[in-house]
Amino acid sequence: MVASADTTHSVIETFRQAAKLAKQSSLRRGNVVEIPAAADADVVVSADLHGHRRNFDRILEIAALDAHPRRHLIMQEVCHGGATYPSGIGCMSHLMLEEVAALKVNYGERFHFLLSNHELAELTDFPIMKAKRMLNLLFRCGLQEMYGEATDDVRDAAMGFIASSPIAIRLGTGAVACHSLPTATDERGFDIEVTSRELAESDLLEGGDVFRWMWGRDYSQSNADAFAKTIGAEVFITGHEPCPQGFQVPNTRQVIIDCWSAPPCYVLIPLEAKPVLAAHVVQHVKYVHPSQAVKGASAANNGSAHTHDGKATATTDE
Repeated sequence: MVASADTTHSVIETFRQAAKLAKQSSLRRGNVVEIPAAADADVVVSADLHGHRRNFDRILEIAALDAHPRRHLIMQEVCHGGATYPSGIGCMSHLMLEEVAALKVNYGERFHFLLSNHELAELTDFPIMKAKRMLNLLFRCGLQEMYGEATDDVRDAAMGFIASSPIAIRLGTGAVACHSLPTATDERGFDIEVTSRELAESDLLEGGDVFRWMWGRDYSQSNADAFAKTIGAEVFITGHEPCPQGFQVPNTRQVIIDCWSAPPCYVLIPLEAKPVLAAHVVQHVKYVHPSQAVKGASAANNGSAHTHDGKATATTDE
């Protein structure tokens, strides 16, 4: 059943308003959001959701933004996954993207949606294949099933919202939340200006530094150290990698969390004005569903990313 004209108009306006709020935020510094340190504030950091309705709803319940007016919530990567329309063709994850935009409108500078590789793929028409299914096509089919002749208008507004997303979020603690780390920063360097200047199409396409950042799976210590020095960070809280135990610590500067696989995890960390290292972040990793907690999981025994010749290699297309 195609959405009514009123519903379609409301969705388009929500995307547009959310994009405007993201771009004009007082916390925005170029393409980065900076959340200041505050003794009485904290932040929930979640990672890849891919249309996972149960985990998405549970994270919102955990964050409880109405009950915690000094709390921030960071989300990322909701597209491509989850339920499909009755036809079995259209992906319904666009509905979660719409809810994310509504969260930005409702909570303004306390809700933040990070750019990730799957949203970037929608923005740039970069094809992603998984299980012999073209995820971009399924996403478009979902929009078509819901919005019919208005699909292009809705998609244009959605892409405007995605384009407004920050590429990183600095916490006053010295931690940086971002989707991943760019590959081979220690060997190739990195154009730090993408954090501050207006982004060009070449930054977003394959080979560009934003593309490298969103798609990177280099978890070596030398790469993490080089990137930390380049952008001025102590530790990174990232997603992008499936984690069998909910999170991973592949090097001393990075904690990877996974909100899609079982068991899913998130981070709830105070915004205190003191340096934060990976070992400290791990103390604030929590399970989305406590009943799924892995007994004994810790930074020491949680496992690490797969590596080859000192560089991590992509093991999935997530």
